[in-house]
Amino acid sequence: MTSDYARRYAHLVTMPTTVPAYGTEAAERLASMADVTASDSALRRFLHGLPGVDAVGLQARAATLGTRSIKTTAKAYAIDLAISMIDLTTLEGADTPGKVRALCAKGINPDPTDRTVPRVAAICVYGDMVATAKEALRGSGVQVAAVATAFPSGRAALPVKLADTREAVAAGADEIDMVIDRGAFLSGRYLEVFEEIRRVKEACLREDGTAAHLKVIFETGELQTYDNVRRASWLAMLAGADFIKTSTGKVAVNATPPVTLVLLEAVRDFRAATGVQVGVKPAGGIRTSKDAIKYLVMVNETLGEEWLSPEWFRFGASSLLNDLLMQRQKLSTGRYSGPDYVTVD
Repeated sequence: MTSDYARRYAHLVTMPTTVPAYGTEAAERLASMADVTASDSALRRFLHGLPGVDAVGLQARAATLGTRSIKTTAKAYAIDLAISMIDLTTLEGADTPGKVRALCAKGINPDPTDRTVPRVAAICVYGDMVATAKEALRGSGVQVAAVATAFPSGRAALPVKLADTREAVAAGADEIDMVIDRGAFLSGRYLEVFEEIRRVKEACLREDGTAAHLKVIFETGELQTYDNVRRASWLAMLAGADFIKTSTGKVAVNATPPVTLVLLEAVRDFRAATGVQVGVKPAGGIRTSKDAIKYLVMVNETLGEEWLSPEWFRFGASSLLNDLLMQRQKLSTGRYSGPDYVTVD
């Protein structure tokens, strides 16, 4: 169902000059919209005109969705779907080419004893490891995602962030995970954040005219309010984000069901207003199969089956895959394996 605020503000929304190749209908709807990103005051007026989030209602709905019982064949399907949506991640200062190659091998074939286990969606690494990951994943269909723009703090000059992005794309990154400048956002410098996302989007373009997909990370644990999370969601989508993402996984509070629900509702309403579909990626703190299935229920109930694919929903995780594999084997054999059944990454 389209929310009231999506209908109310649809005629005000605009997109940047450089946008992805949308369908004809979506392109026409975007082109016909007035420009609210021409000035900081216009953008602020739009973002602060979005109705406030009912925090109590939001948390209650997230909690209710988390109580849904998924069993037997539905649970088996959900586990495989969750595996296929994982951005298997290593973002440590001690990362080595060997560790990245091992992670890539696991992403392609998560369980060497069972070839029916689906591969993961992507391997997420720092930019200097993109070439290693690209070579290791060649021909597998698993994407290479690179964090960029001074991840995780975002504290760097724009030219440095753009160079960071271009280098990762040139090395073969299929996807770029950028972080917004939370200081600028919290200071109300919305147009500055908008322009930064737009410029990074341009930096994702390749010489052949194709582009790496752009995921925009908000670090929701630092945005303080659900209203800010909603504003950041619309801001990023207006600037051309292909995905909106909760967190870096490097702070105390990362993805939570209520925050993810805000993102899900935002992409639903953005598509209702513009015809453009945007993906969602919760990241950080999602470690168990039970947690992952709760998020899938939330996606299905909020957005429908259309978003239940790796193209539109991802989990940013490092340890989630192991629990999914353990639960998968439990469903097929009736017992849990020992602790050496899965690798410790």
